[in-house]
Amino acid sequence: MHHRTTGARANPLRRNADRTRTRLHVAFALACLLAVICGIAVGRAVWADGSRAAAEAARHRHATTATTIGDATSLADARQPGRAPLTVAPATWDYPAHRAHTQTVPVPAETRKGDTVRVWVDDRGDVAPAPPRAHDVAMNAVGVGTAALCGIVLAAGALLLVRLRIVDGRSARVWETEWEDVEPLWSGRLRPGQGAGDD
Repeated sequence: MHHRTTGARANPLRRNADRTRTRLHVAFALACLLAVICGIAVGRAVWADGSRAAAEAARHRHATTATTIGDATSLADARQPGRAPLTVAPATWDYPAHRAHTQTVPVPAETRKGDTVRVWVDDRGDVAPAPPRAHDVAMNAVGVGTAALCGIVLAAGALLLVRLRIVDGRSARVWETEWEDVEPLWSGRLRPGQGAGDD
């Protein structure tokens, strides 16, 4: 039993499998700490990239006022049947100055012909998506960082479970082998081939 009692405070009942389980749980705790650090790092990187991209997009996006020249209509998106229909209307505006544009643009549902609406355009004056808001960039960064954190924790947890099953299987086999040696002496039951006077 000497190999199980290393160190001044070693517990003679503590088996190699117990020490392996302890090491595995410590490794999982470290993996969780690493997951938090990686999640924060990934989130910060996504935030920085998203902020730069949003700032670059904002340089080439311009809000201008358009006037609708027709009635608003609803368009259902066939790719997303559960989504609310988009309301659009033909509108006209000048951007850059004295350069007229006429396109169909998204408008509020109650828009009528002749109403003014705000539209986002690019440097040429064509309709363009609005620049990303800081809130959208932050939510994307949080989402990606959380996904990285969860991915690492789940992977580490799966590895821990697999390794624990292996350790438990080996431990059970060792117990069975040791019990076969101890049980006849402990219970007084004769082993096969053992006589009444045999020790």
